Amino acid sequence: MIIGGIDIAVLMASLMVGSVPILLAALGETVVERSGVLNLGVEGMMIIGAVSGFIAAVTFQSPILGFLAGAACGAAFSLIFAFLVLVLQANQVATGLALTLVGIGISSLAGQGFNGIKPPVTGAVPMGPLRDIPFLGPMLFRHDWVVWFGLAMVAVTWWLLNRSRAGLIIRAVGENHEAAHALGYKVNRIRLLCILFGGAMAGIGGAYISLVRVPQWTDNITNGIGWIALAIVVFASWRPGRVLFGAWLFGGLLVLGPNLQAAEYRIPVEYLSMAPYLITIVVLVVMSARKGARMGAPASLGQNFHASR
Repeated sequence: MIIGGIDIAVLMASLMVGSVPILLAALGETVVERSGVLNLGVEGMMIIGAVSGFIAAVTFQSPILGFLAGAACGAAFSLIFAFLVLVLQANQVATGLALTLVGIGISSLAGQGFNGIKPPVTGAVPMGPLRDIPFLGPMLFRHDWVVWFGLAMVAVTWWLLNRSRAGLIIRAVGENHEAAHALGYKVNRIRLLCILFGGAMAGIGGAYISLVRVPQWTDNITNGIGWIALAIVVFASWRPGRVLFGAWLFGGLLVLGPNLQAAEYRIPVEYLSMAPYLITIVVLVVMSARKGARMGAPASLGQNFHASR
């Protein structure tokens, strides 16, 4: 189906691929923020995952090892954040911003010598005859496993937060850490596990950018996607189902520009490049101006906890 010179099936397939890094990072951050921790270092963890995943995949010629390395290094980098805010009681906002800057610097240094190298291909999941179904085949059934992993994680995260005892504890800690501590829950231990999960998800999202979406290594390859993921968590009111909608919306904006250019629409590339970030700012302003905009936000979000208080 072609409308206005744009193949809709290809556009929708590109949307699903383009939204994967945003979706994974935003799901991880949703769990982190539900526990009461505000981690603005998502961009830094994504770019650490991107460079470590790329190096591992190229070195061992295995995209699977690349994604595992991205998850492991993203989680390891999040440990620095966890130590600073949970143990040393550092300010969460300042710590997250600082780690983003550190992550960008480390990735630039580590990526030297890998520019211009192509990573091993992450193949599509074999879907047999489903691949050849008109319209639906190219739109849905020619994706790699990480696309399906992202969709599965939406369901897993929703179940974890809304239907499991662990999710109830996470939400209790995020709503009132003092009360949760009084009930005997290890607040900082729970928050540490959530931060590790968020770091691993951001790392996988970053690895997907450098291994599939681009695929190559360049400095600052995440290009602000971590900030969009942070905005989507607020846009989605900390709900995994809405995170999926937000990721598809903003992912669609990211891939719309190249599709419009391919269809020979004469729109300046600068406008197309800035559109996702401009709309992110507009959405955040509208959400903030809305009466009761913090409805859905954990009550203890951004507040440090110490058991001796």
